[in-house]
Amino acid sequence: MTVYYSDSYTVPLPPDHRFPMAKYRMLRDALLAEGVLDEADLHEAVPVDRDTLLLAHDAAYVDAFIDGTVDPAIVRRIGIPWSEAFVRRSLASTGGTLAAARAALREGIAGNLAGGTHHAFADRGEGYCVFNDIAVASLALLREGLVRRVGVVDLDVHQGNGTAAILGSDERVFTLSIHGRNNFPFTKVDSTLDVPVEDGIGDAEYLPLVEHALTRVLAFGPDIIFYQAGVDVLHTDALGRLRMTHDGVMARDRMVIDAALSLEIPIVLTLGGGYSKPIEETVRGHVGTYRAARAAMIGLGA
Repeated sequence: MTVYYSDSYTVPLPPDHRFPMAKYRMLRDALLAEGVLDEADLHEAVPVDRDTLLLAHDAAYVDAFIDGTVDPAIVRRIGIPWSEAFVRRSLASTGGTLAAARAALREGIAGNLAGGTHHAFADRGEGYCVFNDIAVASLALLREGLVRRVGVVDLDVHQGNGTAAILGSDERVFTLSIHGRNNFPFTKVDSTLDVPVEDGIGDAEYLPLVEHALTRVLAFGPDIIFYQAGVDVLHTDALGRLRMTHDGVMARDRMVIDAALSLEIPIVLTLGGGYSKPIEETVRGHVGTYRAARAAMIGLGA
């Protein structure tokens, strides 16, 4: 399985910052240590170029963020201090998802050990998201004629408002978001299909919703699926408000991946959110996504 990673995914933050920046390196190390991936699976993420970013983002915003003149109000909405290291991380993360999408078209499944930055709008970032990697990659593949239709399956506990805003008017894209009704962002943007869930639901209530919603995505006939596999649905998550178990999240992941691979639809794995305390629970959840991917591939003889 081809998976993209970069050391630039981890940047220094103040010690009391709530964003779990350490999870990226911890996840890579855990996937290798537990034999879910090996070194040959990992490939360096190449930063996305400016012209490709402009498929989804306004030039003024892109240039201001890159050169450090971005409006301080936008930086506050993003929630991570601006730095040259943060610019490198944002470009590499978006480039990693685009590279993973190209690999998935060749191989059936590929991943990025970052990405899923679904709160980034065309003209601004918010919620720890700077550039919308899934929107950028979707529009790049469509521009190049590599796909005709794109499916986005966003199962982060927070609604994919930026993805919906950028791609919502594009009839070539189906966006699904299953998210906490009462959670951030408090002003939602309509996806093709939104499935809001109540605080406190667990595996038994959640998984049938995923199964039903997937039928709508598959009926659209996507040529590729981007899977935003946020693990902030876990009961240990500080921001999630749901009661999902690790077994339930792995069942969710396996359901999505099996659905795509069984129909020979290439699928791209991105991380999305995870804010469990301790952080090891978040890492365990993300490892579970890749375990589910390996199991699905073995099940299909891949």
